[in-house]
Amino acid sequence: MAIEDSNHLFLRACLRQPVNRTPVWIMRQAGRYLPEYRQVRAQAGDFLALCKNPELATTVTLQPVERFGRFGLDAAILFSDILVIPEAMGQNLRFSTGEGPLLEPPLTRAAEIEKLRRPDPETDLGFVMQAVDEIRRILNDRVPLIGFSGSPWTLATYMVEGGSSKTFSRIKGMLYDAPDTLHRLQDRLVDCVADYLNAQIRHGAQAVQIFDTWGGVLSPRDFREFSLTPMARIVERLDRIGSDGQRVPVILFAKGCGAFLEEMASTGCDVLGIDWTTDLGKARRRVGVSTALQGNMDPALLYASEDRIRQEVRELLEAFGPHPGHIFNLGHGMAPDMDPDRLAILLTAVAEESSRIHRDTKS
Repeated sequence: MAIEDSNHLFLRACLRQPVNRTPVWIMRQAGRYLPEYRQVRAQAGDFLALCKNPELATTVTLQPVERFGRFGLDAAILFSDILVIPEAMGQNLRFSTGEGPLLEPPLTRAAEIEKLRRPDPETDLGFVMQAVDEIRRILNDRVPLIGFSGSPWTLATYMVEGGSSKTFSRIKGMLYDAPDTLHRLQDRLVDCVADYLNAQIRHGAQAVQIFDTWGGVLSPRDFREFSLTPMARIVERLDRIGSDGQRVPVILFAKGCGAFLEEMASTGCDVLGIDWTTDLGKARRRVGVSTALQGNMDPALLYASEDRIRQEVRELLEAFGPHPGHIFNLGHGMAPDMDPDRLAILLTAVAEESSRIHRDTKS
């Protein structure tokens, strides 16, 4: 089935094809804000065990689809974590309560980088591929499945810092004093991320997203060299035709990087995800017909009243206008203390308001 014949609004919008309403999915739509997710995580024992259990990862991937499908949730996203790649390359990964992820030992020298493995995604990350297979089987094409990976820059920050950071002192020290060492690490990550995403595509992922969470901490010069260029190399190497013969859209999401939309569009990606600090209407005019756009409501609006949520949805949809190529999303992800009922309100508002806009355009 060619993409032109797809009934999936999400896939059509990714390639800027006509839709009768704006499709929507939500970053971190499977997560701790859902009571059913918390139950499954408790069953798994800890977060990493949940990621590595294909059956349970499948369950939590599908939970938002089951809960919110009737409100207009138009895609599932694979439940996993970006740091399974560094672990498969040879770092020890654990999640510590109150501290977040810890990668040991932190990479501080070129010799440590040379010891990293290039994992085989079919074996070293086979639990992810098993989950993709099972999710596609159970979904039975109700909605498309999105696969994902962290970007080389974002993965490198965790690998060099040894976990989360507020100052990025180690990774920026390497960037400034040993750029060749950082380039070597990123060369390896480009290989690993491309392998990993292509494996997801082979197993049935119908779109893939590259998350660049920390690109916004870089200067313009360094963003281009250490974030944008590695992502562009990955996009070039991705298989763009999936296991079902459809084109597989590629989404780039770089938080805090709205100044670089035109340059990110030049990578050959199909969709640019933007956060809430970038004006959606201006972003559409900047990229023109080169890419679709994804986003970009401030996640904090989900703490607001129903009327305020609806107002923001309406304003964002009208800012984009009756043009092809918009996927509604938050400008980042769901937070653990958000009310699931607020998400249902958001999804309903997107369906109703976007249907009106598309209907009025045709009349």
